[in-house]
Amino acid sequence: MTFHAAKRIRAGFAALALTVFVAPSAMAQELTDAHLAAARSAIDAINATDPFDKILPAAAEQIKARLIANNLDLEDAISQTVDEQALSLVSRRGDLEQEAARIYAAAFTEEELKAISEFYQTEVGKKLLQNGPIVSREVNSAAAIWGRGVERDLLENVTKALNDSGLRQPTPAPETPAAPESTDGAATQN
Repeated sequence: MTFHAAKRIRAGFAALALTVFVAPSAMAQELTDAHLAAARSAIDAINATDPFDKILPAAAEQIKARLIANNLDLEDAISQTVDEQALSLVSRRGDLEQEAARIYAAAFTEEELKAISEFYQTEVGKKLLQNGPIVSREVNSAAAIWGRGVERDLLENVTKALNDSGLRQPTPAPETPAAPESTDGAATQN
């Protein structure tokens, strides 16, 4: 999975979280056309719904594979039928865009949505969208390394403190057997 895809999936989860936690109370208010337009503009600017473009084609491919596996002799007919039916559902993509706009409009004011849209249309905003996933990956990697180091140092410090306070006996290092000495001072060889 690419980091752009991961970012978009996170945006989807964020939208879902907004639906569950914020949207019910905020959606009770009436949203104006201008507010919804600002939401659609912000959604477009941050590519929030782009990952969902793959839902219908992926579903079509999965259905084809499942049906063809059980009916090898009907592969061409199944592929054609699934493609035709999938194309007939493309118009429903707009329903998701409308719902996403309502969710964003419920979570942000019209002015906030305009600011989001304006920012992400700047060169810096576009760069953040493009490089943000890479930067996030690098920061997460650095945080993981840092976390392992902190955990190691904490364990060492706690162990030393417990040993120094007498609450815990230090574990002696395992002894390695010494090589037997020969009579002429050289190690014995067998």
